Amino acid sequence: MAQAQIRKALSGYYYVEKEGELIQCRARGIFRNRGESPLVGDFVEYSYDGESDGSIEKILARQNALVRPPIANVDQALLVFSAKEPDFNTILLDRFLVVLESFHVQPIIILTKLDLVSDDERANLQHYINDYKEIGYEIIETFIDDESLMAKLEPILKDKTSVLAGQSGVGKSTLLNTLLPDLDLKTGIISKSLGRGKHTTRHVELIEVGGGLLADTPGFSSFDFDTIEKEELTACLPEILRMSEDCKFRGCLHMKEPKCAVKQAVEVGEIRTYRYEHYQQFLQEIIDRKPRY
Repeated sequence: MAQAQIRKALSGYYYVEKEGELIQCRARGIFRNRGESPLVGDFVEYSYDGESDGSIEKILARQNALVRPPIANVDQALLVFSAKEPDFNTILLDRFLVVLESFHVQPIIILTKLDLVSDDERANLQHYINDYKEIGYEIIETFIDDESLMAKLEPILKDKTSVLAGQSGVGKSTLLNTLLPDLDLKTGIISKSLGRGKHTTRHVELIEVGGGLLADTPGFSSFDFDTIEKEELTACLPEILRMSEDCKFRGCLHMKEPKCAVKQAVEVGEIRTYRYEHYQQFLQEIIDRKPRY
């Protein structure tokens, strides 16, 4: 049985890549009976006689699977946030970071529109940039018509499967057009009243760029915590996870428990107060979540 990766899904067909060519396949009915569905990015076993459509026989074990966009085996997300229009928003950024961490997807923060900020705004923004770098996140800084952007991103894209994520209106489509100039996604005009942008979505496909694979859709623009349990949240904030190893009680939620190393780290400035406050807010949101049946 041959093995290959699904690179594109369109109108009920799956296109697997084999030696530089795409082979059109159908999924066997057994997947539908099991309530399963192949995803772009899946590594599969398939049969093909060279004359008719191939048949996907088995989905191999996944590293992870996202819903929006529906892609499996994602290594990293290029997490696009703007310095202005819309303004940089740490709580929204942390929502994205937490969910990506929960899926074991490496976030790469791309900060756009730096040409729009004043000197004072830039100084304030630099504090946050330093904070997130100290936590361990990689940050790429860019601006409109940045001719060096591709050179900045190529080392990041190489040998990785990447998707785009981020708040609407921050420049995801513009970034995709830079990376994939033949794609020509429409870039929307930001609504001043709503603070949102518009973009055109297409079928999902992984395209080779910069020595890696990139999904050709801007994908999701918001995240929720439906798949995260309260005991798992600590692991989704790296600096809180590191400090939690010194908590007295196993399973400490870092709220009211005594001798909590995380709370002590906040008090002495080793964990930023706003990150801990976001953790508290996210934890309460998870606790208040309606049970799933």
